Formats: sequence, structure tokens, C-alpha cells
Amino acid sequence: MKPALLRAARRPPEAAPKVRPDAKETLRRVLAGLEDMKAEDSITIDLTDKASIGDYMVVTTGRSQRHVGAVADHIVRDIEAAGVRGVRVEGLKNCDWVLIDAGTVIVHVFRPEVRAFYSLEKMWAPGGTDRRKPS
Repeated sequence: MKPALLRAARRPPEAAPKVRPDAKETLRRVLAGLEDMKAEDSITIDLTDKASIGDYMVVTTGRSQRHVGAVADHIVRDIEAAGVRGVRVEGLKNCDWVLIDAGTVIVHVFRPEVRAFYSLEKMWAPGGTDRRKPS
């Protein structure tokens, strides 16, 4: 056998490309991760008829800066492992408010005082926050 053929035979098969999960699957993973990390007072806001920035917004609270950072890191690792690409994260330096933009799902992880100050849920869902998991 020629050496070039030997090299080709030893090459591992390429993994099939991961399919990006849809918005509901990404949301399900985010909510499961928040529950795993003991995030508090998580709410889901359906943005499908309200804005073009995404399909869902999740607002949640961590108990301290360290907890906010750990929650955000866990969520980012989990959704990237599920196939979501191009996740953008802001606020990890201070961990008062971390924004995770996963395209179809936007996650805000706040410290309690910061969440109370900004009151995002009131701005985006004046009468329609949903504290349950999607069906």
C-alpha cells in the first residue's frame, strides 16, 4: 500500500455537524440549567409578537456576584454544548448583571439589587410574565 493511502485510512470519521436547536429547545435547556444552578425567581417572557431581538427573554437572579457568574457560565456551556453557536456574553467582569444572547433566547442574570433597580420584566411584560416552563 502507498503511504498516502495509509494516512487516509487512519483519519477518524468526521462528526456530523450539530443542528442548532430551535428556540423552545434552547429555552428548555436554559430553564433546566437555571434550576440546576439554583437561580431564583426566573421568569420567561415571550417576545415573538413584541420584538425582533429574539423569541424568548429569561430574567433570573443569583444570590451574589459569584453565583451570578457561575449561573451564567453554566448556561453558556450548556447551550453551546447543545449546538447553539455565536453566543454573546456581556457583564462577566463584574457579575452584577450578565447578559447572554443566544440568538433566539436572551438571558439576563442579575444580583437581587440590580434586578430590582432595572425591573426589566415590567418593561417587557407589563401584564404577561410566565413563570412556568413552556409547553
